[in-house]
Amino acid sequence: MNNGNESGKVAWPQKTTELYHNHFDSTLWNDFPFRDDDIIISTYGKSGTTWVQQIVGQLLFAGAEGVNTAEMSPWVDLRIPPWDEKIAAIEAQTHRRFLKTHLPVDALVYSPKAKYIFVARDGRDVVWSFYNHHRSFNDMAYELINGAAGPDVEPIEPTQLEVHDYFLEWLDRDGYPFWQFWHNIASWWAIRDMPNLMLLHFAELKDDMPGQIRKIAEFLDIPVDEDNWDAIVEHSTFKYMREYAEQSVPLGGAVFEGGAKAFIHKGTNERWRETLTQEDIARYEAMALENLGPECAHWLATGEMP
Repeated sequence: MNNGNESGKVAWPQKTTELYHNHFDSTLWNDFPFRDDDIIISTYGKSGTTWVQQIVGQLLFAGAEGVNTAEMSPWVDLRIPPWDEKIAAIEAQTHRRFLKTHLPVDALVYSPKAKYIFVARDGRDVVWSFYNHHRSFNDMAYELINGAAGPDVEPIEPTQLEVHDYFLEWLDRDGYPFWQFWHNIASWWAIRDMPNLMLLHFAELKDDMPGQIRKIAEFLDIPVDEDNWDAIVEHSTFKYMREYAEQSVPLGGAVFEGGAKAFIHKGTNERWRETLTQEDIARYEAMALENLGPECAHWLATGEMP
């Protein structure tokens, strides 16, 4: 993608659409007061969002104990809590802000002031994680989400499907009961050469978390505190995050059956291989190729850049 115009200036992505879902409202970004050093962490969802938020928090606070990522790094476009309450808390922050979104690029205000990290994960792994996420919602979750959404969007309801049928519905209806998958991935891939964007992949983090943490630090211009490096790495592990899950899970896990530890589940890939048929796999891969093209589809499946 050509990111510059004839004068050599960057052609920054422009917002062209609004998206409304029972979880989010893209208009909440429209007048967002960016700061020069803001960090925006974006994923489709269930792709390592909380993990990267934890890593960034540990880099910013030099491996400190008790960093409450859930409070420090809110999901900006989420409909809850009320916007006035959320933006007041964000603007009151005095540390370097690191915020979260699940929007595609064309529904997001993309600021030259900020640095963006987009994290991707194979869609099949995403669905297995979303299935656990959805099945873990308690009554409070449905009350909060649907109560904030109002009558303008389809409410989210409990699912009674087994995971195989859940996957097929997600594939047939492009992300249902959550949001569109293919466009989200394609929109970030299309701007992969932006100077203030880093693409990460869940598989890379699994294969070499310490190496990826250093790359994240370099991209964000955060000097690594070598004296506290071991703590930064330890506090970024799934084991640590599960032990202190209330610090990284929204609302301390109150909206999940089983609490915060139900949110930080397995963090493993390819569980779908035990369930999907060869026909299912071939169909998913054909749709990835059609919607993303060969280079992006390969990256999404493997984490390997062309």
